[in-house]
Amino acid sequence: MQTHFSPRLLADSDMSQSETILRACVHCGFCTATCPTYLLTGDELDSPRGRIYLIKEMLENDRPADARTVRHVDRCLSCLSCMTTCPSSVHYMHLVDHARAHIEKTYRRPPLERLLRAALAFTLTRPALFRQSLRAAALARPFARLLPLRFAALFDMAPARLPPPSPVDRPQVFAAKAPRRMRVALLSGCAQTVLDTRIHEATVRLLTRLGAEVVVVKGAGCCGALPHHLGRTDESHALARKNIEAWTREVESSGLDRIVIDASGCGTTVKDYGHMFRDDAALAQDAAHVASLARDVTEVVAELGLAPQIDVGALRVAYHSACSLQHGQKIADLPMELLRRAGFDVAAVPESHICCGSAGTYNLLQPELATQLRARKIANIETLAPRAVAAGNLGCMMQIGQGTSIPILHTIELIDWACGGPRPAALQG
Repeated sequence: MQTHFSPRLLADSDMSQSETILRACVHCGFCTATCPTYLLTGDELDSPRGRIYLIKEMLENDRPADARTVRHVDRCLSCLSCMTTCPSSVHYMHLVDHARAHIEKTYRRPPLERLLRAALAFTLTRPALFRQSLRAAALARPFARLLPLRFAALFDMAPARLPPPSPVDRPQVFAAKAPRRMRVALLSGCAQTVLDTRIHEATVRLLTRLGAEVVVVKGAGCCGALPHHLGRTDESHALARKNIEAWTREVESSGLDRIVIDASGCGTTVKDYGHMFRDDAALAQDAAHVASLARDVTEVVAELGLAPQIDVGALRVAYHSACSLQHGQKIADLPMELLRRAGFDVAAVPESHICCGSAGTYNLLQPELATQLRARKIANIETLAPRAVAAGNLGCMMQIGQGTSIPILHTIELIDWACGGPRPAALQG
């Protein structure tokens, strides 16, 4: 793609990088074949290629975002399926992240929308506040139908019952239960510590059983992904900075071999910390080192080696490949391989490259499109007639779980069970 950025604009690191990304695009349109929103709307501007044109025109002319550009960029899930498809290796993720930051700085949204986005960024990243907000939302759910769909979706997503806080999410060290082969930090994160405590618990049980010492590091928390994808870079960088500093202290004091992440959306962001802080002279080196240590939990399980201990009866499992795992981290087959080695009968969900509609806060901000994508995903899952669904990201689990009675579990819960952990509660009976 031909570009005409001025030297003044190219002096900015983000602009320079975006110009390089834009130049890599050859307009081939391969991305349109795998873009979920284009699949639903048929609108070229709801495809990566269409959004690239809008973003180029906005950035190249250094103008404030307009309503049309905002509408179509907001509709992007950041599923990154286009990056998997693109033959020219266009790094769409960094381009759309830059566009969202520019929109946040230059576009004045309607008051209610500003309030909603600010509330999500502030609340979801603070577990104690998030827990209280969910309790309030559950009480107010009977009145939610009086609200517009976008706001009613907030109440629909609130679970009727929350698990109590888990002791594994407090700063501490879990000793390896086999000869120690690795020392790892577990990202406790934010929303997952409120919505589903079983995932971290299964991760700690499994990794310690396989020979890893697991530490929950004091000072580490939300990875920053939620505000980052809302264009609120100051907030996302502040959260990421705390993690980098906390993990760096741990590396320097006691050492870390890996940073383990069992929420794939968080993993994609932590693995990008080096890029996010590339221009920060004080933090760039530490950020790059932290990113180099980051691994999805399935990657660490594969390093340690599986040790199945029980017969799970070839339970039929449909594997849903979270976009942040298959497209963001390029981990597609490994979770299925581990599940098969653990004794499960695993089938990939048809149209596995198409997003389920969760995408962080997307199902709250774009409920109409998200609901259509969920229905399509569930229809594909049900063709497999599975006994359970496995996924590597809590957002996907909640999104899919809202529309089906099939039990949906984190991949690590199933592997932990096969390796001697408790049978998941969702499969009891």
